[in-house]
Amino acid sequence: MGLISNGSTVFDAGAMSLGGSMVFIKKLTASSSGTLSFVDGSSSVVLDNTYKEYLFTFKDIHPATNASQFLVNYTTDGTNFNATQTSTMFAHGHAEDDTATLLEYRDGADVAQGVDPRLAENLGNGNDECFSGTMCLFNPSNTTFVKHWIGNTAAYNQANYSLNHFSAGYVNTTSAVTGVQFKMSSGNIDAGDICLYGIA
Repeated sequence: MGLISNGSTVFDAGAMSLGGSMVFIKKLTASSSGTLSFVDGSSSVVLDNTYKEYLFTFKDIHPATNASQFLVNYTTDGTNFNATQTSTMFAHGHAEDDTATLLEYRDGADVAQGVDPRLAENLGNGNDECFSGTMCLFNPSNTTFVKHWIGNTAAYNQANYSLNHFSAGYVNTTSAVTGVQFKMSSGNIDAGDICLYGIA
């Protein structure tokens, strides 16, 4: 016998279903790329009211330039990635040689009514240095509220630290966000994959 709650099956034949799923939408692979952009309706990208949450995954993102920062920006017109944001970031880390640790608010990594907040920082461009992580964007098509996002990345940085970055913010517009763009503060994204999923 199954257990049904509010018209949805929660348990059936011993299996549990909480509903929802993660739907793959698009993968972009960097190859000395200045930017990687996901724009609704372009190149099979869906970034509209189909889903209320979108998940970006970053896999082995490698910068061309040492000590660069990984930035995120948004567009409401599909072209200009300059939508105003307010964000915050903190990080914790541990040196490879065990000489230092850190846990701190990164006041230089956030923005107050600006652009270019950081998702990861001080990235190394050594052959074995990179970062990975995720970013969630919530309800980008809403035309009543601002659009919130949350980032979590793990990096092997240029000073041989393991760094975990936690960032969050909002795109301060009631217009629908129709695109997301990722870039480095200096130089190209040399290599790595960014995948976009819709959360049903």
